[in-house]
Amino acid sequence: MSLIQTSIRRSLPALAVIVAVSLAACTTTPLPPATPTPPVTPAKPSVPAQPEGQAQEMQKSSFAAMPGWDRDALREAWPAFLISCQTLVRRSEWKNACTTARQVNANDEGAIRAFFESGFTPYKVFNPDGSDTGLVTGYYEPLLRGSRKRGGPYQTPLYRAPDDLLTIDLASLYPELKNMRLRGRVVGNKVVPYSSRAELLQSGALAGKELVWVDDPVEAFFLQVQGSGRVQLADTQETVRLAYADQNGYPYKSIGRYLVDKGEMTLSQASAQGIKAWVIANPSRQNELLNVNPSYIFFKEEKIADPSKGPKGAMGLPLTGQRSIAVDPQHIPLGTPVFLATTQPNSDTVLQRLVLAQDTGGAIRGAVRADYFWGFGNEAGEKAGGMKQRGMMWVLLPNS
Repeated sequence: MSLIQTSIRRSLPALAVIVAVSLAACTTTPLPPATPTPPVTPAKPSVPAQPEGQAQEMQKSSFAAMPGWDRDALREAWPAFLISCQTLVRRSEWKNACTTARQVNANDEGAIRAFFESGFTPYKVFNPDGSDTGLVTGYYEPLLRGSRKRGGPYQTPLYRAPDDLLTIDLASLYPELKNMRLRGRVVGNKVVPYSSRAELLQSGALAGKELVWVDDPVEAFFLQVQGSGRVQLADTQETVRLAYADQNGYPYKSIGRYLVDKGEMTLSQASAQGIKAWVIANPSRQNELLNVNPSYIFFKEEKIADPSKGPKGAMGLPLTGQRSIAVDPQHIPLGTPVFLATTQPNSDTVLQRLVLAQDTGGAIRGAVRADYFWGFGNEAGEKAGGMKQRGMMWVLLPNS
């Protein structure tokens, strides 16, 4: 890796070749819809200036303008805010707010509300076209059944990252490429795209890198979509977390969209539950469907010290069920409180609450765009699978 870095620094043409080759198939982003990713430095929480003629992305607002703010149980969001402060406190503009937060009684709803209303200003988020609504989807942490050893129903492996996978971060040389990582491998003296999902599974190149074996290839696929999950091991009677470790460099491609385009189902049917039902009805086409998505996720094992805490998000901090969201960090500063006004999955029932922007995702692109973390388990999965709602967002920034 050091030789490649040296070559990049010494030769701009060499860099151009690497970028050109890699971008052809290796440009990658974090997992969709919102998957835990390697730690990302939070963006500076300032209101971005927009080019002349464009709508402002954030406009100063008020707490009274946020529907449902006065009815939200802010105590439920407080632990997630304190988790964000573990990182934000190191930033000068957040130091005072996060230091003061340590003195607030976590059980006093009035004190928490006063903390935000006296120390923060809401900024409503707008899209570049001036609209104030966008898509809100959902994700969760699933539970799979597995084993340390292959046998019986446990025939589908989940892998750790291979040794020959290169991750190239060019941000130190080219700041405009911040948050963009290129994946590939070295063949001879060239960096070439890494293998796609189909190529990896058909070639057997990952043999020896198995972490665990699970009993359902479709559930294994959706574990990769979510980015992390728990596996209950039948042979050792333990439950472990498989967290995101790396990715093969290909952008995610929706298998639900593939089925819709093929006329196999309608857009409203293309939920996780609908896709699973389709595979059960069409078992001979399972590999065809799953290989539509060339992206492949590698995992690392983590102990579950506290089952109540979620997986780590893009800040390297644990997510909180129903109080964490994934955002596009190019528009929403990571770690910041966001008031989200949307509706429950497949419903007009309001969902209006304070959440924390603590994660990112490959499919989460744009200003008014959020992926709502529902938490752990089957009920959370049902909610996440049906969530394709419209919503509005306000970012809360400290007055200091």
